[in-house]
Formats: sequence, C-alpha cells, structure tokens
Amino acid sequence: MNGKSFFYCLFWALLACGGDAPDPPTPDSGKTTPEETAEPDTEAPELPDSFGVSVTVTLGGVPIENAVVIQGGSPDHWLSGPDGTVFIEIDTTLGGDVWVHASHPDARINAKQIRKNDGEPLVIALERFDTQDNQAYTFQNPGTPDLNENTSYCSHCHRSMVDDWYKSPHRSAASNPVLQDIYAGTALGIGTETECATAGGQWWSGIQPGSTDSQSKCYLGHGVLPAYNSDCGVDSACDGVAENTGACADCHAPGIDGVLGGRDLHEATGVAYDYGVHCDVCHKVESVDLTGAPGVAGKLNILRPTEPGSATFDWKPLTFGPYHDVANPRMGSVYRDHFLGAGFCQGCHEYQSTLAPVGSVVDSNRWPDGLPIQSTFSEWTAGPYSPGAPCQSCHMPPDPDVGNTVDVLFDEVYWGLAGGWWRPAGSVRKHAWYGPRQPEARMLELAAALAVESTVSAGELQIAVTVTNAGAGHAIPTGEAMRSLVLAVAAECDGTPLLATGGDTIPDFGGALMQKTSSEDWTLWPGAAVGQVIRVVTSTGQWHDYGGVGAFAQMTPPEKGMAVHSAQGESTISAINGDQVTLNQPLPAGDLAILGEASWPQEGSPSGALAGAPGFAFARVMVAPDGRRHVHHSAAVDIASDNRLMPQQSWTSHHQFQTPCESPTIKAVLVHRAYPLDLARERGWTLNESVMVEVER
Repeated sequence: MNGKSFFYCLFWALLACGGDAPDPPTPDSGKTTPEETAEPDTEAPELPDSFGVSVTVTLGGVPIENAVVIQGGSPDHWLSGPDGTVFIEIDTTLGGDVWVHASHPDARINAKQIRKNDGEPLVIALERFDTQDNQAYTFQNPGTPDLNENTSYCSHCHRSMVDDWYKSPHRSAASNPVLQDIYAGTALGIGTETECATAGGQWWSGIQPGSTDSQSKCYLGHGVLPAYNSDCGVDSACDGVAENTGACADCHAPGIDGVLGGRDLHEATGVAYDYGVHCDVCHKVESVDLTGAPGVAGKLNILRPTEPGSATFDWKPLTFGPYHDVANPRMGSVYRDHFLGAGFCQGCHEYQSTLAPVGSVVDSNRWPDGLPIQSTFSEWTAGPYSPGAPCQSCHMPPDPDVGNTVDVLFDEVYWGLAGGWWRPAGSVRKHAWYGPRQPEARMLELAAALAVESTVSAGELQIAVTVTNAGAGHAIPTGEAMRSLVLAVAAECDGTPLLATGGDTIPDFGGALMQKTSSEDWTLWPGAAVGQVIRVVTSTGQWHDYGGVGAFAQMTPPEKGMAVHSAQGESTISAINGDQVTLNQPLPAGDLAILGEASWPQEGSPSGALAGAPGFAFARVMVAPDGRRHVHHSAAVDIASDNRLMPQQSWTSHHQFQTPCESPTIKAVLVHRAYPLDLARERGWTLNESVMVEVER
C-alpha cells in the first residue's frame, strides 16, 4: 500500500469514529487536482479507462427495482430493473478510488469499491431506516470557523459551508435581539430601570434569552406573547407563563431538542439558541409538506435516527441531502430531491396567519386563508423565474472555490468514500443564503433599477422616476412585513435645493414623527427640534392603482388603500418656545402637515423621517386593531395596502419643482429599510439606510 492510500485509510477510520484526522501530507508544489491525487492501489492491477459491471441492489435482503446506481463522482446514473440488477459503465478517468453506490429513498446509501476488472458482479445491500422520529436525539453542534476539532462538529469537514452559514442570518435566527424584543415585548437595548421608565416601559423580571436564568428587562410596546395571551403582560412579564407562543420557534429555533413544534422560543438554549437554523436541522428534513404549518412538525418533516450507534455516537447517523453518491458511514446519507427546489424554502418562507391580538379577530371573509404574513414562495411561483430558477439559484450561488462539500483536506484530497469526489463546476453551492442583510452579496443592488426622465417648461421641472424590480425572483421587498423600500427624489440649481410644488410624496410608512390634519394647530409641535421640517401635502381624492401582490393585484384602486397625496411645500423649524415652533417660511395650505427630518438617504446613514417628502415607498402595510399602521404582523388584524413590486414590475412616480434654471440637477435614491422607523426608535434598534440604487444627473 502506498503512502497516500495508507493516509486515506487512516483518515477514513478516524473520521468514522469521530476522532481527529491527521494533517494531510504537504504537496510538493501548489494545489493538486483529483487526477494528481488519485493514485491506484499498488496491490491491485491498474484499471482500464472504462469497463462495464453488473450491479444487483437488495433492500432488506430482497432485490429492489428503481434503486439509483451511480459511480462516485460520475454525472451518470442508472436504475435497477425488476430483478434489482443493472449493467453500468465505469469511468476511471474521473480520479480517485472507484466506488459504486446504490441509493433508495427508504435506505441509507451504501457502496462497494471496485479494485480490479475481473467481471465479477457486485451486490450492494441496503437496509431500511426506521421512520419513527427519535425525541431522545440531541441535535449535533454545527461548529464554527474556529470550532472544528473533530467530526462531532460539521465544521470539521465542511469548512467552507460552515464559514458561509456562520455569517448568514440563519445562524442568528434564534439569537437575533430584534426577534427576542418582538417576541417578549422588550427593548433589550435599554439597560437600566431609569432609562426604561423614561421610555415608558416596565422594568420586570423575565427570562434571559438563550438561558434558563432570569433577567430584569425593559418591557416596552408590542410583543408576540402579550398580544396572544390575555393573562399576562399587564402587571408582569409573559415569559414562561404564556401558552400561545405564536409558533415563532418552529422556524426561528427549529433545533430545540425533544418534542418538535409548538415550543416556546425561550426554550431555545445552547445549540438551538446560538446556531438557530443549522446543518443538523436542515439535513434532518426527510420530506416537505407544502400544506402544513410553517416550520418543524408542519411543512418540514424532521426525522431523527433511532438505531443505536457506536461507542462515539449514541445513534446511527442519518442525514438527508442532494447527492446519490455519499456513502460515508459517518453521514448515513439518504438522497432527497427537495434540497434542490424552492419547496424546501417554502417550509418557513410562506406563512398565512389566523392569529390576532387578544380581543380582536382577522376578517375571514377578507382573508379566508389568514393574513398573508410572508409570501415569498407564492411571489416566486407567480413570477417569471418559476420553476426554472428556484431560490437556491440566487441565495445559494455556486461556490467557485471548492470542488467538493468536504474541504477539510482541500489542498490534498485523496478522493474516495470519506472525502467524496470532485464535483462538476457549479454543483457545490454556498451555504450563505444571501439576502438584504449581507451587503457583500450585492443582492439589493441587483434587485432594482431606476430610470429618470425630466422636462423644464415655464420655470417648472417635471420629473418621472420609474422603479423596476429588475433582478429579484419575488416581490421587493419580501419576507418580514416590517420591511420597506423608500424612494427619495430631489432637485437643485447650482447647489440650492428646489421647492417641491406638486407630485407624489413618501407615504407615512416612510417615517413620520407626528402628523396633523388641517383642523389642528400647525404651530404647536410637542417634542419637535430645531432643524426638523414640516411638510404639507394635500389629498387629490384619488387612489393609486398599483400592480399589487397577491389579493391586492385584483382589487380596485380604493381597495388597494393608497390615497394619492400631492406635495405642497415645506418649512424648517428655526426656533422653539415650549411646543410653539418658529419656521423659516410660512407653511402652504394643505390637508396634512407632517413633522419629519431633513436628511437625505445615504449608504449607512441613520434612517430619517421622510414622510411627505417628494418620492414614494413600497411595503406591505399591516394594521393593528387600533388603526396603527406598518406594525409587526403579530399586532395586526388587516393589511391596508401592498404595493411591493413583483418580478419585472415597474412603478412610475411623478414630481414637480419650481426651478430658476434650465438644467437643474436631479437626484433619486432607493433604499431598503428592515424595520419601521418608529418601532426601531422605540426599541433602540439600529436602522441605517441600505442604498439599492441611486441616480444623479
């Protein structure tokens, strides 16, 4: 046996028992290829480039039809016949050891190695795995880029994938402090009782997220638990006593050991809290039921192994994945095609809810299937990219830097049963789940396009700005209904801003500090500050007839719920005396005055209150029983409007400015916001502008 064969066998043995693999041999120069490392076994005659072999597959000792038979690393596969037998072609130029695999939906993949071409048929025996889920199973720690000592951690072998996943929102799905605030009705960023009282909150004892310990926290504003439970949240926290948990943990902390589904998010500790949606959760999904409730024990059918394991592992490994040729016993892999399709993502990214805050109900006539909280999957299904480009196409792009999912020995791999085989370019995908919170992926920049047209006549500048969903396979924004896109439009002559005299304005969910109707006193603005602006808009009596998402695409303009407001002008607060404000110029007449901020959206700058300014905005606007708009879905009983842009859909807004010059400079910028401005400020969340696209001309 040569040196590499010995190293390979030692590595395989240690991998299977969970021990530390030795460092790979150092190559003489540079990175090796599969062909360079795939040295034949010197104890066996050299194999020809190709030859045929007969393979019989049994399942539980009985020949089985339609089992997939594949040579490790080959793009070709065959199906066994009624007698369990099939004749296949072997290609030894693929590199590495020659292993023939048999794959069947009811069994772990098994394989046999071919060492010589002697014409002997192969028999590969498969055994059914138990289809009973094991509540005693403990989900495996995925590890981290720095925690990878042995195969107790997925990161020991799958380093690139764990590196990608660790930086993704999936990893923080349970530990995200914004989620914890929304769930319990807290503001974790407020650290003292005095600060809490000043903010209008209650300083109560509750559960410390990720722990079984108690913690004093500021309970402030809406929360899932106080919203859905009538016996808590008034004099004390709902933590640990609430019965209706809103099923949040089913998707945000799916790896809580024990009973699956219906768990309290506060039960997520250890791996379930620290790592959220991780390797051993997703690769325990045996099947997907698109008719079920979101998450585990609903759409995602988790199957944990029951068969006894070795001295190292309590249970015989069982995972599900997208390859037919993974027979490493440490994986216990079973092929499933749902990993390749959008239906798998639908398991959590499609959600209709009939839940409503205590004392209120969702109108079943208006929303017979419940409020559409998340509709990313159905948006994709209705768009032009379905079914050819599923979610994985964009959010799990091919990884050009790896040739195999196992890259612990990436610089020197002897391809075979333990390390796998060299995969065709593009078949190994990043496990990063790129989205709007990962700027390096440029998903936001690629999603939208802006087009600006303008004319000047008789001292008036007319601007038309068209926003197009040019790159996303779903509506923009999508996912969590608190998200929005804000379009700001401005013009200037020689650096002097021009005054808007008409045209579309940013609606209230673009951020308003305070609003007053024409019947109220526009000189009194409690809490206002010098430098803030008061913008005046008037109602045209008409309604925007936008394209709409889901049910809103079929509604009449009034039902679509976006009144047309026209900009009338604005003034800046120059001085304050109590609640009385002094303005730099008189306010024009109008129907509504909006207190806001004069900021211009820039990448990374704090989000400002821009309602009433020239521009537009796009969001699914959830409405609470008391009429509050753009609230979290657990506070909502209705949807006022949904003008988000479907794939390839455009919307054009129109704006007018007074101009003393013939060639004014026009600026337009579209930004993505993760949360409503008022909610972010109430809870102390960081909310900065994420620029998608901007135009200046």
